[in-house]
Amino acid sequence: MQIQPLSFRQLFNLKPKTLETRITNFYQATQNSSVTIQYILTLKVRNQLGATEFDHFLKDLVRELFMNTKATRTMKRFFHYFEDYFMAPEWKTLRLKVLPQRKFGETVVSKVRSFFSFARPEETNEP
Repeated sequence: MQIQPLSFRQLFNLKPKTLETRITNFYQATQNSSVTIQYILTLKVRNQLGATEFDHFLKDLVRELFMNTKATRTMKRFFHYFEDYFMAPEWKTLRLKVLPQRKFGETVVSKVRSFFSFARPEETNEP
């Protein structure tokens, strides 16, 4: 069975129950967390435009995706839009999981190198 991706027209026109079924079926069939997160983010936009029935839409699926799957580039990119789906302690641990502190080591190394960078004798302006 081939699952067709949803179009923007479908995402902005279908009823919540239909979208819930289609998005859930899409994720179960494809295991594509990136596209699923994009669909749900689109529905958050629809919620902001006035469709209040999409408030915390598919909350269980979003929580499962972020807590139990490997973070993809798309998940990292849109991670902050889903803060209201988690409690504060969960959010802190999840933030460390999704956005690891890789740049911390790079920052430390560059700071240490800047402290130990000495001017070479030929570069000094002494007569």
